[in-house]
Amino acid sequence: MKKINVGIIGCGNISSIYLKNASMFEHMKLSACADLDIERAKLQAEKFGIQKAFSVQELLADPEIDLIINLTIPRAHANVCLQALESGKHVYVEKPLAVSREDGAQILAMAKEKGLLVGGAPDTFLGAGIQTAIHLIEKGEIGTPIGASAFMIGRGHEHWHPDPAFYYDEGGGPMYDMGPYYLTALIALLGPITRLSGSARISYPERTIVSEPKAGTKLTVATPTHISGTIDFTSGAIGTIVTSFDAFGGSSLPPIEVYGSEGTLLVPDPNTFGGPVKIRKRDEKEFTEVPLTHGYENNSRGLGVADMASAIQQGFPHRASGQLTYHVLEAMHGFHDASDTATYYNMESTCEKPDPLPINFQFSPLKR
Repeated sequence: MKKINVGIIGCGNISSIYLKNASMFEHMKLSACADLDIERAKLQAEKFGIQKAFSVQELLADPEIDLIINLTIPRAHANVCLQALESGKHVYVEKPLAVSREDGAQILAMAKEKGLLVGGAPDTFLGAGIQTAIHLIEKGEIGTPIGASAFMIGRGHEHWHPDPAFYYDEGGGPMYDMGPYYLTALIALLGPITRLSGSARISYPERTIVSEPKAGTKLTVATPTHISGTIDFTSGAIGTIVTSFDAFGGSSLPPIEVYGSEGTLLVPDPNTFGGPVKIRKRDEKEFTEVPLTHGYENNSRGLGVADMASAIQQGFPHRASGQLTYHVLEAMHGFHDASDTATYYNMESTCEKPDPLPINFQFSPLKR
């Protein structure tokens, strides 16, 4: 079976883990990389043994490339995705799918018109931790899911990031930055969203960078930094989510909990691939850690690309799909819209709940 030839556009920091992990998947070949800064592309190609370092336009024009991984900055996501599709290539994009819902919808429409696939990060839900949690729910270990909660509580990027201004500009904030991990995991666990509500605020209109090299620089905050939402899933489960850059000190709240009629499940950090996964059943006094049932426990970014490459080869639906990433994008905007209008936001999109991976599954050209 022909390997899927893959090229990366965007050779910044996050490209290293994709370049490193590409060798894990024998049914695809990462054969080219590109960047607006061609020297940066050449450095990454040399470091990771990639055959070709291109300009962006050269990579788009290369007839040997089947699939492009778009690792550009968020505001460039839509433009690069559309160029890739126009060039006749499938595209997988880092989160988010696009900055606006309109751009996200345009990407999906072009892909459908051209018969190409769109996929997107995060793919952490395909890792050992969340797949184990999904397996337990599917087995009925906590009964019928009733609700869930998700918490991403932090003190803000100005305390550690070298250039945090983007996170406080329009399109930034904790929901757009980290929400994709939590919402994607919740949808993988419980299925798509029907409606949601939200409240959002800017707690500190001005923030001071304390990290180097821009320590002392003042930032004007233009996006909500504390968002609290309620989610109605199509399945009937009800969820809550809080994302915040405004909490100082550590948080003892779990990343995700799922509540069922027969027990409660503690789900690991959705920004990681591993565990732990813990369960407490009816009448039990303590949570018990559950052995992980699935592979890919370490940082395995690229799983979504590998699944997409398999889908291209065999015609199966892929799990980290464009429909899923668009549904997440709409939901993130929906929380802000609900807060602005003091009403429920009714979702216009939906998606399939991604198929779980089989136990101990490994990607190869002949398996899915």
